Amino acid sequence: MPRLRHLLVCCLVVVAGCGTEGLPQADDPVDLDPAEFTADITNPWFPLEPGTRWTYRETTEDGETVDVDVIATSVTREIADGVTARVVRDTVTRDGDIIEDTLDWYAQDADGTVWYLGEDTAEFEDGELTTREGSFEAGVDGAQAGVIMPASPEVGMTYRQEFYEGEAEDNGEVLALGRRASVPAGEYDDLVKTADTTPLEPDVLEHKLYARDVGLVLTVDKKAGGREELLAVTHVSPAEARRAGEAPLGEAY
Repeated sequence: MPRLRHLLVCCLVVVAGCGTEGLPQADDPVDLDPAEFTADITNPWFPLEPGTRWTYRETTEDGETVDVDVIATSVTREIADGVTARVVRDTVTRDGDIIEDTLDWYAQDADGTVWYLGEDTAEFEDGELTTREGSFEAGVDGAQAGVIMPASPEVGMTYRQEFYEGEAEDNGEVLALGRRASVPAGEYDDLVKTADTTPLEPDVLEHKLYARDVGLVLTVDKKAGGREELLAVTHVSPAEARRAGEAPLGEAY
């Protein structure tokens, strides 16, 4: 989920549910009230029912392909800022070998907005760890939570998705509603279209399309020309849903 991976408001955003004007921007500090959050993610555009598995195929501009498996695990984690989050496993493989493995942490506020609270991520080459760059946890070393999906998306909404200075500074914007897309998993309409950018890589621009009760179905790299398409939505066993949230990064589960 955010593997991509403007407005500066000089105030403290106190979150007890977020509407259009309450979405965090840039490096705005937020004071999250854990009592206002749940690890049960029911936002229709970004549902995370434990045991759900999304399978994607990512194709680069050079024609190289990788496989992406995303599992909403049955595991939760209390983040440093006090919020209990759902752990989501995001594993990228090439020819069966893990090249990137991530545990993402999400929680939903009282209004239904889905927040991104950090990630534990690792990249591998020939089975060897090469970097942990991009890992962060809201409440640690100045890192701040961000929004991954507003409760009621509206065209023109902007929000930061994450903030850890110099490491993770992705931003999102709702570009359109009611869009359509065809991917291997099927035909989808009434989609929410967003744009993902980051000041750390000014030339990067990703458009993402989200389907109601499904989640992310298509990502298009507008600069480089790559695509990530949904192949299938399935479910794993309770045991696998737990292992996916507990297995060390880089290890099969």
